[in-house]
Amino acid sequence: MTDSGYNVGDLVAEFLSRIGVTTCFGIVSVHNIPMLDGIGRRNAIRYVMARNEMGGAHMADAYARVSGHLGVIFSSTGPGAANAVPGLAEAQFAGSPVLHITGQTATKFIDRDMGTVHDLPGQTAMLAAVSKAAFRIRSAQEALGVLTRAAALALTPPMGPVSVEVPIDIQRTVIPRPAQLDTLVLPVPPPLPPSEAELDEAAEILARARRPMLWLGNGAKAAGAAAMRLLDLGFGAVSSWNGRGIIPEDHPMTFGGLHGNGAPRIQEFYRSVDAMLVVGSKLRGHETMDFSLKLPDVLVHVDVDPCANGRTYPNRAFVCGDAGLVMEALAKRLKGRMKVDPGFAAEFQETRKLATAEYQATLGPYADFPVELRRALPRDALWVRDVTISNSSWGNRIFPVYGPRDAVHPVSAAIGPGLPMGIGAALAGGGRKAIAMVGDGGFALNQTELWTAVQERAELVVMVMNDRGYGVIKHIQGALQDGRMFFGDLQGPDLQKLAAVAGLPAFRVSSTEELAGTVAKAVATPGPSLVEVDMTAIGAFPPYAPYNTMGIYARKAAG
Repeated sequence: MTDSGYNVGDLVAEFLSRIGVTTCFGIVSVHNIPMLDGIGRRNAIRYVMARNEMGGAHMADAYARVSGHLGVIFSSTGPGAANAVPGLAEAQFAGSPVLHITGQTATKFIDRDMGTVHDLPGQTAMLAAVSKAAFRIRSAQEALGVLTRAAALALTPPMGPVSVEVPIDIQRTVIPRPAQLDTLVLPVPPPLPPSEAELDEAAEILARARRPMLWLGNGAKAAGAAAMRLLDLGFGAVSSWNGRGIIPEDHPMTFGGLHGNGAPRIQEFYRSVDAMLVVGSKLRGHETMDFSLKLPDVLVHVDVDPCANGRTYPNRAFVCGDAGLVMEALAKRLKGRMKVDPGFAAEFQETRKLATAEYQATLGPYADFPVELRRALPRDALWVRDVTISNSSWGNRIFPVYGPRDAVHPVSAAIGPGLPMGIGAALAGGGRKAIAMVGDGGFALNQTELWTAVQERAELVVMVMNDRGYGVIKHIQGALQDGRMFFGDLQGPDLQKLAAVAGLPAFRVSSTEELAGTVAKAVATPGPSLVEVDMTAIGAFPPYAPYNTMGIYARKAAG
């Protein structure tokens, strides 16, 4: 292409290719056509046509989490950008590096409330509220610089979504092709080295521990090898729900996602732990029962973000730095100094065994689901979940995860992202099968993305836990509203017929005994498929922690 035909839309397309982007998500619309035209003509990037910008943003988020690289979502301006907001908010909760590129109305009309098509005065502020940062390109000359800054910022820890507005007139502006594209390197800073003084202080505290534990979160996803070095020194481990699989969860010295919320035996075990090293985790209220989970008094906190220091739980020491660098340095300092209680490992493993069995026993007719489902899936399968009663009870906690990028769920606790996240995960998985466990209520929010899965031939099993309503909400209402359950009964489609209309194979499970075999058939089916789990046939899901101790459930338990 000659310079005379090269415009800013072409620049956006080439920029993405130059920084290694191979897949984008979104919807073509009036205010992003030049950019998507540039992508289409070059044919170097797979463009996944979502059915809704919200679904596209969730796909980009999951793609980023599984691939470890930038996820990209295109939207139009105004309503289109607003539709992407839920996905950006989720990426912000999860710390996912997502680049949101949205069109804008022509520069001369922006923010003037003139009724120009799709113009939303204050859009930049809206996007800034759910992004790490939001930029507007104000001239063709600054386009490359703004894009470079935005992509680098999304990938700079603590990672998160970044939005860029590109006005339609600027997209169409003809420019010379920037020679800098040939040697472009994103200015992502190297991993942040910790201070020697902070490391020394932390090591001095941890060296005195006889029963040490490690709590791993999202910020430690790339630091599994360093974490293993600490386990080799005698540490036990536990994970936040967004840090699952950093230590493979068949390792005997990890509790995995059963970190105490809903597991009294583990809460009791923490009383014997004399030091806990928290790495890359916010210790979120959602996971610590709004910070009422009693953790060891001696906490050492590691995070790349200095704002994490003391934000949730008090600590004895804070180390600011990259998770891998910090744990490697601590392992070196602690080697030969640790004197772990000789009975700690055996007690840890027995606690894990008993706590898992006790928790499993609370699941009623679904007690065998975690084991049976795990048996049906390849070890490297991608485990994607929506907010559904099955995930809130066992999916987050006791379904084993073996790799740091193998599990994706709505960290924000939003309902509905499961299906599009499953698509994004599958497309990032390099041929690995993904399974997305969703409830029928959450599935309804984005069920049109079934057609995206079919069109893209995503290697995805959509497992719909169908209880004909909002099961999670009903349990909360039972606990907190004296059993009054309003507005949670949904009339939904016949899922078998819906799958047929979308053009994908469908299966039904009506008993626990059918689960493993049916899911195995779906996994063996090329491309996408749907498995409906008929929860009305299997039986009611029992109340789960923490709601099982409240309201009508507490009164029933008391007799």
